[in-house]
Amino acid sequence: MAPIHSVKNTEPALFSLGWVLCLPPNRLVPTIMTDNATWRVELHCHSRCSPDSLTTPEAIVAACRQRGIDRIAITEHNNIVGALAVQRLSPELVIVGEEIKSAEGDIVGWFVSKEIPKGLSLEETISRLKDQGAVIVIPHPLDSLRGGSALGLEATLRIIEQVDAIEVLNARCMRASDNDQARQIAQEYGKLMTAGSDAHTAGEIGTVVMRMPPFHDADSFRASLALGDIEGGRSSQIVRLYSTYAKLHHRLIG
Repeated sequence: MAPIHSVKNTEPALFSLGWVLCLPPNRLVPTIMTDNATWRVELHCHSRCSPDSLTTPEAIVAACRQRGIDRIAITEHNNIVGALAVQRLSPELVIVGEEIKSAEGDIVGWFVSKEIPKGLSLEETISRLKDQGAVIVIPHPLDSLRGGSALGLEATLRIIEQVDAIEVLNARCMRASDNDQARQIAQEYGKLMTAGSDAHTAGEIGTVVMRMPPFHDADSFRASLALGDIEGGRSSQIVRLYSTYAKLHHRLIG
């Protein structure tokens, strides 16, 4: 896929700053998407179709092409509209996902074909993902500062046998120990381990990626994830200011 040389960034100025502030130094030099035996896969990203992001589909595609991201999962809060919008721009790039707010906290599905509403029981949310063959992961399960979106230990252990994977590195977790505990649980229960930037701005995309063999559907993704490695680390916590600004922007301007 050819690189994009010039794409207008339609995010507000505060979000544009994220292109610099949220990137590790080794990500500032643009690269083209790779076609090697191992892909760089961003598994947790939001666009302006989430209430705490203003990132456009065009900015997401541009960031992926500049940073050598081979696949990206767009995981909007409680909808797949944004994922489908990015997919229309770059069909091969996008994994359609959804971050669903169940009655007890968030569950992420990848390879989602039918949108799942928020507010369902945890078990019903998982059941509906299973019915469509989605890959199911518990995101930021033990993030002690994320309020009602993290499942917490009790709920995580209750449904752990029903999910495919645990997110063991979320770049937006402020406490490294919360990620470490998630990794310990994944190892103890033999679950696949995932990581993602939880990007709400274009600048965060690629902060954390999975290095994985190529895949083409949910089943081959699971097999690939078992062979994957994590690359990257946590974001600067200034990114949370961007999400606060985005929420206000959506409420006041729409």
